[in-house]
Amino acid sequence: MTEKVAVLGTGKIGEALLSGMIRGGWSPSDLLVTARRPERAEELRSRHGVEAVSNTEAAKSADTLILTVKPQDMGTLLDELAPHVPADRLVISGAAGIPTSFFEARLATGTPVVRVMTNTPALVDEAMSVISAGSHATEEHLVHTEAIFGGVGKTLRVPESQQDAATALSGSGPAYFYFLVEAMTDAGILLGLPRDKAHDLIVQAAIGAAVMLRDSDQHPVKLREAVTSPAGTTINAIRELESHGVRAALIAALEAARDRSRELASGNG
Repeated sequence: MTEKVAVLGTGKIGEALLSGMIRGGWSPSDLLVTARRPERAEELRSRHGVEAVSNTEAAKSADTLILTVKPQDMGTLLDELAPHVPADRLVISGAAGIPTSFFEARLATGTPVVRVMTNTPALVDEAMSVISAGSHATEEHLVHTEAIFGGVGKTLRVPESQQDAATALSGSGPAYFYFLVEAMTDAGILLGLPRDKAHDLIVQAAIGAAVMLRDSDQHPVKLREAVTSPAGTTINAIRELESHGVRAALIAALEAARDRSRELASGNG
């Protein structure tokens, strides 16, 4: 791979992406990084063998720019980059809630922009990265984006109109599972188990359930029914979950996350 790719604002997710690209065949000499703090830039240089440059240098020399700064910092970054980004550069945004039109309005006319919502399991190569094309992005740009983000997990294309829903479901999704594991661990302690044993039991149950969901091709209802014996322990637990409105609470929570993503897109940060 001979083209240069720059990761701008390289935090944890940006570094995970960088590492995944190197494992996927990119040469460190073809990768550039930017970081706000000089010590962070030096850390990335020594750890991965990549070149740390300024945002302006990255914009001038990289063929693909991956912008991983926080949404509230994106406008300032684009103001800095715009004079130096030719219209043939691919710009990939990883900022929640910001539409491709925001970038297209601030960059040279015709600049291809791809919007990506990934999640923190990128740190362990189990991300789900949701990809949407801007108005000037081609099939080639989407394939290239998939090659980059495929190094840290799975990718899925959706129309940009579905990005806020994907952010609520997948981008924020790991936090919901951590919240559930935390609550179930507390329940295990209440039932008399030591915290470490309760934690191990719940985490392994979560891993096993996730693998079955992924690999069995069975609907979640069928998998749940296989655990739910008549008049048994599981159905009593399910009855309590339903009586406390857990299903409705989850739906409301995801709607709230989607609405917040829309607010970020409208500039109400």
